[in-house]
Order: sequence, then structure tokens, then C-alpha cells
Amino acid sequence: MATTLAEIRAKLAAAENRGSTGSTNGDGGIYPHWNIEEGSNAKVRFLPDADPKNTFFWVERALIKLPFAGIKGQADSRPVIVQVPCMEMYGKDTPCPILAEVRTWFKDPALEEMGRKYWKKKSYLFQGFVRDNPLKEDRTPENPIRRFIISPQIFNLIKGSLMDPELENLPTDYENGLDFTISKTSKGGYADYSTSKWARRETALSAEDMAAIEKHGLFNLTEFLPKKPGEVELRIIKEMFEASVDGQEYDVQRWGQYYKPPGLDVGPSTQADSPAPAPAAQARASVEVEDVGDDDAAPTAPVKTPVAESKTSSQKAEDILAMIRNRQKQ
Repeated sequence: MATTLAEIRAKLAAAENRGSTGSTNGDGGIYPHWNIEEGSNAKVRFLPDADPKNTFFWVERALIKLPFAGIKGQADSRPVIVQVPCMEMYGKDTPCPILAEVRTWFKDPALEEMGRKYWKKKSYLFQGFVRDNPLKEDRTPENPIRRFIISPQIFNLIKGSLMDPELENLPTDYENGLDFTISKTSKGGYADYSTSKWARRETALSAEDMAAIEKHGLFNLTEFLPKKPGEVELRIIKEMFEASVDGQEYDVQRWGQYYKPPGLDVGPSTQADSPAPAPAAQARASVEVEDVGDDDAAPTAPVKTPVAESKTSSQKAEDILAMIRNRQKQ
């Protein structure tokens, strides 16, 4: 883990110079700050990552949402969304089959809207204590060290403050760290967190906090990223992607043991049961579902003269599927 602000600042600056380029919360460890009421504040204290190789005190997540018309075989089924991991989350040299297709859509302005629909959504995984909790949670975990899935809007506030030269110590420092207040308002009918901010005064962790760290230890945050898809999972992701674009329903029999809508019980997963994973591995296989992700610098379509008549959504889907299948035959 990073021990100085200089390390974090250097790595953040390097990233800027390069061009600024599913399951449920089973253990209750995720703190769902997005559920706080409008006008409420949740105060948290971030902690370092247990991974000594991680310069930052967070890890990045990249997921792709696949919408389906409903669930096959269920009467009066409503539309559902299945989140799948984007392969680019596991390294820039790891190609994502979905984005490989979607990137080509942005060459055509008529397909740009569809492209954004299937573009990866970023969020960031942190850990720490909840200082002030406006939520009435049904249950809280024994371990008070919670995990936080942070949206790009909040993350940019966190990152921007870290580059402030007046900040002398890491916010995660046990003796001279800073609390962070997540403030929820609304803007244009959507949740807005732009007034979230760091505390002005540094504070030390309490004896109770230190005891919790000593007892439970810090999380290795990468263990809570979705499991990296293998060859079989990649094939399933491609199938689901094409079915989603085609407007089909989600097929439990074909995909249920791999990726599923939140809350859908499909019974035991053969993928997860062979062999039985450790608790951390179970967490890695999950994809937390929450509406905090955002488009990650989706390409923009080139400016072209508008056509006289735009295509319907169904025609767009048919054209896209034809492109995909023709490419697969080559």
C-alpha cells in the first residue's frame, strides 16, 4: 500500500499525462450510500488497501449492463439488467469482446446511442468505517470495516483533493487522516453528490477503530472484483450480448449458472461449486448491483450530414447483429 501522498500524486499525474485515458451484497459488507435520503449526509473514513502492491487506497471496477426484455418462461416478466465484467478491468492488454464490437458503432452517428447503452460503466471500490450513518439498515455486519462502491462523480472529488498541495497527509493515515462526507442532493431529477467533501480537520482513529483493524484486518480489495472470465464465460458473455441487442429475454437455462439478474435464484452454480471457493473467492465471483457507474470516455461519433430518415431501434439492432455475425464468419 502507498505510504506517502507523493506516490499517489505521482501515479495520478502519470495517468493524466497518458491522456486521461452479479450477485448481492451477501456478507452485508457493502455500505449502500446511494440509498440515503436526499438532503442526507453519510460520513465515512477510508482505510488503506491490504494489497502492498496497490499504490492507491481503492481499486477500479468496470462493468457492462446487458438489458433484457424479461425472463424467458416467466409470465408477466419485466425487463431485467444483467451486469457482466468488462475484460479491460483486468488490464489494458486484455481485450473486451463487447467493447471491440461497440467501438465500431461510434463510427456511425445513427448507432451512437446504442453504443453508449453497451459501453462500460466505471466505479471504484474503497473500504473504511461509517462514522455517521443516516440509513436504517436491517442488519450491520460484525466487522465494522465496510466496503464502498464509489461513483465517478464522487471519485473525481476524492482524486482532485489528493492533488491539492495543501494536503499534507494521506486521508487514510491512522493518526492524521480525514473523514469524508458523502452528501446526496438532486439535479435534473437524478441523484447528485457534487457537494461531498473532505473534513477540514485531521483526526486520529479511535481505540475502537484500531481494535477492529487488529481483529478483522484490512480487505485486499482486488478479491472483491468480479472473477475474471475464462474461455467459457467469455462465450456466455458474447451470447448474452447478442441476445440483449436482439431484444430477447434472459434465458435462465443457458446463462443462469454464470451471470444473472439481481435477486434471481437459479439454484446452485456448478461453476462456483467445483471446487468450493473460499469466502473471498465467492466475493470475487459476485457483481454488486447499484446505480453508481458512469460511461468511461465513450467514443464520440464523427460529425456527418444527418440522413433524411433515422432508423428505428429494431432496425438498428438487426443491422448490428448482422455486422457481428458477418465478422464472426470471417
